Amino acid sequence: MDLFFEFLTQQWILVAALLAVVVMLFMHETRKAGTSLSPQQAINLVNAEQGVFVDLRDTADFRAGHIVDAMHIPSAKLLNNTGLLEKYRNKPIVLVCKMGQSAGPVGKKLNAEGFENVNIMTGGMMEWTNLQLPVVNNG
Repeated sequence: MDLFFEFLTQQWILVAALLAVVVMLFMHETRKAGTSLSPQQAINLVNAEQGVFVDLRDTADFRAGHIVDAMHIPSAKLLNNTGLLEKYRNKPIVLVCKMGQSAGPVGKKLNAEGFENVNIMTGGMMEWTNLQLPVVNNG
């Protein structure tokens, strides 16, 4: 352990460079998935630019409560067929999952396929309901 601390003190420039590279890699990977938006920012974007909320949760969760006018396309289905969103290629797309963490792979796939304005709602439906924003029940 003493050798490790000695290395850190003697090679602090290398350690700082490594940390900077790790931070930049993390920022690059999260940006590729899409812009993170709060629920209020997502509402404003969808309303201002005729965008769409895409609910990626399973059918049971969607029926229990979802955002008004949200499209329901489960993650696995959308990963296999991004053409389902073709008419929104140039419009804002806000991906919504349960807690805002599982939408990343879908966002990366959409960005890789040329969708121009992919966003992920932070906190997902959990944050939406915590803010007591309106939901529709189909259950």
